[in-house]
Amino acid sequence: MRMDLGDWAPTGNESAEKAVAGRPLAIEARGLVKRFDGFTAVDGVDLSVPEGAIYGILGPNGAGKTTTLRMLLGIIDPDEGLRRLLGADRPHDVAHAVGYLPEERGLYPAMKAYEAIAFVGALRGLPLAEGRKRGKALLEEHGLGYAIDRQIRQLSKGMAQQVQILATLVHEPRLVIFDEPFSGLDALNQGKLEKMMRGLAEKGTTVIFSTHVIAHAERLCDEVAIIAGGKVPFAGPVDVARDRIRPQVRLETRADDGPWRAGFPADARREGRFWHFTLPDTGIEPLLRALIEGEAGILSLSIERAGLHDAFVAIAGEAAAKALEEEGPEETR
Repeated sequence: MRMDLGDWAPTGNESAEKAVAGRPLAIEARGLVKRFDGFTAVDGVDLSVPEGAIYGILGPNGAGKTTTLRMLLGIIDPDEGLRRLLGADRPHDVAHAVGYLPEERGLYPAMKAYEAIAFVGALRGLPLAEGRKRGKALLEEHGLGYAIDRQIRQLSKGMAQQVQILATLVHEPRLVIFDEPFSGLDALNQGKLEKMMRGLAEKGTTVIFSTHVIAHAERLCDEVAIIAGGKVPFAGPVDVARDRIRPQVRLETRADDGPWRAGFPADARREGRFWHFTLPDTGIEPLLRALIEGEAGILSLSIERAGLHDAFVAIAGEAAAKALEEEGPEETR
């Protein structure tokens, strides 16, 4: 049953999220559900994206990422739940302030590069003449000045995608939504896009993107939503996701054994000259005191925090992680 807009009432949790972030939310979604021919593609998704953040939606293909983004944008309506975009209950009311790069790329082949940028800007309310001017400037600024007068059909797939990314930004949106933006770009241009995203966030633009490559999310994101099977088992800061797995200790001692071993957790194991175990709940300080007082002879000690990949496995499960890995890296195809 679909909720009426009048049912939207901020909960205590929502107020807390806003207070913690210290800034308003660019995107709010509660209980989003979407079904297609009896199949539930998205099942009760909640999202809170602070303004000015870089926010990643991370999951394998078919997890519900694109459907979720399309509901947020108002391209399709949810069967249940509510969403707000830049404070508006109806996404189309703020379409002029949103930039969107769809997963299915597409520009008119006969258009020149700068005209294609201007055309997309015009769809968001930017005057065509201003769009042409900005299109040329953007192409020059991003090292594509040589392509200004080339038709889209004359560009490589990667170059055409770069043009479409610039078209997404030409009207200077407050919120930019990229669906799998790194797919189709080589490593060099993926790096340039990451730099562009950081630059947008530094200027206060909210950036949300979907990806199946954990490395992009780990390098870029303030917060992530992990999605698998249409559900979001985790949404929040990357550090909080990583903290789902306790840090691991790697210790090398001169002595093989001693009273200091009593402070080791149950999962401690010896591999060659090194001990490996989970950081105790009490922290490293009591263990250090025991090692020193017991004359263990500390040769080396390191504490390794879990990466986002390990957190994804712990949160979404082995099957979702395997599906993610089988898709491989996003690169030019």
